[in-house]
Amino acid sequence: MEFFRKVNVNWLGWKWYFLAFSMIFSVAGIAKMSWNWSHIGSPVPLGVDFRGGTQVDVQFANPPDIDAIRSAIEAAGVKDAVITSFGPVADHQVLISLPEETNEAALDTGRQQIESALQAHYNNYFNPNTGVKVDVVGPTVGHQLEKQATLATLYSMLGMLIYLWFRFQLIYGVAAVVACFHDTLITVGAFALTGREISLTVIAAILTLVGYSMNDTIVVFDRIRENLRLSRRESLPDLVNRSINQTLSRTVLTSGLTFITVLSLFIFGGEVLNGFSFALVVGILIGTYSSIAVAAPMLVAWQEYRAGKGRSASLPAARKSKG
Repeated sequence: MEFFRKVNVNWLGWKWYFLAFSMIFSVAGIAKMSWNWSHIGSPVPLGVDFRGGTQVDVQFANPPDIDAIRSAIEAAGVKDAVITSFGPVADHQVLISLPEETNEAALDTGRQQIESALQAHYNNYFNPNTGVKVDVVGPTVGHQLEKQATLATLYSMLGMLIYLWFRFQLIYGVAAVVACFHDTLITVGAFALTGREISLTVIAAILTLVGYSMNDTIVVFDRIRENLRLSRRESLPDLVNRSINQTLSRTVLTSGLTFITVLSLFIFGGEVLNGFSFALVVGILIGTYSSIAVAAPMLVAWQEYRAGKGRSASLPAARKSKG
């Protein structure tokens, strides 16, 4: 199926607009992350998975009264708890988050105080074994998870760089990894700008996006390499534009259908999946964009840089553009 036939868009002619777009969102994200670092000690708000703390997900039989719950918990000695409605309204769920604790024992004490307070004040409160979901993460474990999540993202990019080095050439790998880093930076920056928390499920979404973006980039690169063998006299900028246009139908079809799916998940998936689906919505848009606007132009820029230095072309049969 082809949505577009005989497309002749000069994508590289828009490279400076693409660069400006990427710079605006990257710098905005970095600025917000820097502000967060100085005020909350982290580039982005961290979920309980990383910062450590206690979260209690309580399900009531009837619509809960947030103010009454807060009063009951404060009467039990739990101060500064954040209490919010959670999930679909019909589920009558409330999420109770306690401030970060450096003392591991205090985490379990806070959980017990919350359960005792709710059991004492509410007859419609379910048994803790069936009506409560508790996440307790100590600060030591949280920091370990944060480190492991960062390493997982970096190792995935390194592995893809090595694969593309052998599969294509080193410059292809570098361009693809730069595009993936660009996607990750803007996605994490979107979390910082909107004040959303990064959790383990969000990291899973980001790793998924790294692979998705890389796959989209490889499709474009493979068409470029194929056209290089068939059109040895064509300038590289013209060839790259033609390769992107030839894969545009495939890109719109796959990315468009995937985007509709994750957008539905974001709208209807509820609070539990909000961070995960938000990362996918932003990441798919940026990942598709970067395959065209970041990775492919890097190949041309590298070739023209080498040609300007009087060196041999790093891509076969490519010539420096006269324009």
